[in-house]
Amino acid sequence: MLIRIVGAHAPQAARLRELLGPGYEVVPMPKLPVEGPIQADVLVSTHVTADEAARLECRLLQTPSAGLDGLALAALPPGCTACNVFEHEIPVAEYAVFAVLEHVLELAKLPAQLDSRSWPAVLADRPFHGEASGRSMTLVGFGHIGRMIATRARALGLRITALTRRGQPDPAADRSLPVTRLHEILPGTDVLVLCCPLDENTRGLIGAPELAAMKPSALLINVARAEVVEEQALFEALRDRRIARAAVDVWYRYPKPGEAECPPSRFPFQTLPNLRATPHVAGWTHGLMERRYAFIAENIGRLARGAPLENVVRPPA
Repeated sequence: MLIRIVGAHAPQAARLRELLGPGYEVVPMPKLPVEGPIQADVLVSTHVTADEAARLECRLLQTPSAGLDGLALAALPPGCTACNVFEHEIPVAEYAVFAVLEHVLELAKLPAQLDSRSWPAVLADRPFHGEASGRSMTLVGFGHIGRMIATRARALGLRITALTRRGQPDPAADRSLPVTRLHEILPGTDVLVLCCPLDENTRGLIGAPELAAMKPSALLINVARAEVVEEQALFEALRDRRIARAAVDVWYRYPKPGEAECPPSRFPFQTLPNLRATPHVAGWTHGLMERRYAFIAENIGRLARGAPLENVVRPPA
């Protein structure tokens, strides 16, 4: 069985090869060919254009991530199944909890170190800080990541509201509501967490009106996709302190291969003192890679055995 693993994921070929064992050929590729058929039993990639999908001759397109916005699923040929993989919910949830604690503890206001000169003055004039317990957290999207964040946030004493398409009750949340009630919920939200997929319904979901409806003391955490929040509206809301703080791990522009300079946004977010800006690292852990590639190897094994595949996002036509 031939497996091609493409782009930024190509360095994981050795890991996948070891997991699969004999009988599988795992070939790393820096990128897909620009013309001609793309032949493999399995293609592992997070990006497949409509043109590439039309030239694809494989049985399984396995994306090594949860997001599907880089895949032209509708253009896949008949007989090709597409699957995704999660396993990033643990570190992303830890990132969100860190952002909440960083916001309420305000440790940045304290001296970097205590020495004989600073200690007496700091002790005498130490500032009060907040507590996470008793605050309200609203999660837009309540899949694998949302539930994992909610579990950890509840342990800190936060009250959890889950906003989903249908608003069906979920035991991991204190209340579950349809996302159409977003504007009703925002004025009472202390922490707004975006962990929903990017699609035609969520693109630009949080714009200037939504940010204006939030508390001036509110924290926004975006671990979804940057475009869920309108770029200019977020910059201006932070710059003008219409919301207190944001933790953003996803960006509006990503460098292309070989691009030496690439601003993450059209706006100078790096100048904002009330922003925790991170380079898409919330889920980027050694544990993530171990769990994801174990899942991918198992799914490829299922394909080889003729067993049902897991996490099917596009069945064969």
